[in-house]
Amino acid sequence: MTKIYDLSDPTKPVFVRDFGLAGQQPGSSGPIPVAHGVHGPIVLGNRVYFAYGTSGEGLLQIVDRQKLLSGPKEPTAANLNAPEISRLQMAPNWGGHTAFPILRVPIADWAPNTKEQTRDFVFLVSEAIANECRESRHASFVVDITAETRPFGVATFQVPESKGNFCKRGGRFGPHSSSESFAPIFYRKLVFVAYFNGGVRAVDVRDPYSPREAALYIPATTERTGERCVTNGTRSCKVAIQTNNVEADERGFVYLADRANTGLHIVRLTGEAAKITGGN
Repeated sequence: MTKIYDLSDPTKPVFVRDFGLAGQQPGSSGPIPVAHGVHGPIVLGNRVYFAYGTSGEGLLQIVDRQKLLSGPKEPTAANLNAPEISRLQMAPNWGGHTAFPILRVPIADWAPNTKEQTRDFVFLVSEAIANECRESRHASFVVDITAETRPFGVATFQVPESKGNFCKRGGRFGPHSSSESFAPIFYRKLVFVAYFNGGVRAVDVRDPYSPREAALYIPATTERTGERCVTNGTRSCKVAIQTNNVEADERGFVYLADRANTGLHIVRLTGEAAKITGGN
């Protein structure tokens, strides 16, 4: 379960409550609602966005922050359900690793319409977990949450394997997580997705109904990069980049952390992708 603390005085953290899906609480009986818990909820305003499941049987949950913090603290099914605004159950082969809210997005093509030209979304990432594609293909999803109680998937972003022969490069291929930065230079314009041996992908989300790749960067391996192995009768290992996490800052820098011990990469956009942010 997610443990919530009051850090208003960082020197004296105060435990507030445990939170999760009904069925995850200690002493519950029956089936567990999801196999994997939350990597990290994202807070924006009075909402908290939870992604459950990581790589399968996933779920997106939108929660009222005020009710979460001020409601009854005992982890009963009723108390756990009380702050929930809505949830979206994903297909069994996809999970929720990161749920990044992108709110108040103006849809340029809808400008002539008289209603709802501005919409709210969540960028929802399902994590690839098996080396050399020995699993279902994972992707990232755009969920329209303008009607908060009725979230609805409207688009998918994925990197074509055929463009880089990624399934034979070694290690994982597919998304792991997205950036979580609200820096104005990127927010409502670009989301960055860590793609393991596919490096990092800058996704243009100015039209969330048609996300597209704006830029990519695949780091080179070094003497520090570790092997990733599979077994199919015999054990086979390959050295492969595994871009695991990505974050961006208000200066326009993008930070990539590699899972295979290569280290940290710091990059920035150039060319047409940089123009999306107002840069050169």
